[in-house]
Amino acid sequence: QVQLVESGGGLVQAGGSLRLSCATSRSTFSINTMGWYRQAPGKQRELVARISSGGSTNYADSVKGRFTISRDNAKKTVYLQMNSLKPEDTAVYYCNAIPSWGIWGQGTQVTVSS
Repeated sequence: QVQLVESGGGLVQAGGSLRLSCATSRSTFSINTMGWYRQAPGKQRELVARISSGGSTNYADSVKGRFTISRDNAKKTVYLQMNSLKPEDTAVYYCNAIPSWGIWGQGTQVTVSS
């Protein structure tokens, strides 16, 4: 069964940085567009960054200029470098393909204190 394993979250002060990783066993990883999503308490899950198989990237306005998505196809891993973190970035972060593979990992908690 395909798995998605997110890691790298934690507690950080506003203005700090974190690097999230998401590893998968999916054999088609290299040809899939991948995305990082987040879900804050009481809110819907939202897509914050995406990267195509060719490396093109797009970002939600709320994170543009602060977050960078990248991928390593050999390692079947997608990354999210988060800089200049704000309290409103606090959420559980997930990765998945776009469109999704239908299963979700456990996510990784990011908490930004003011």
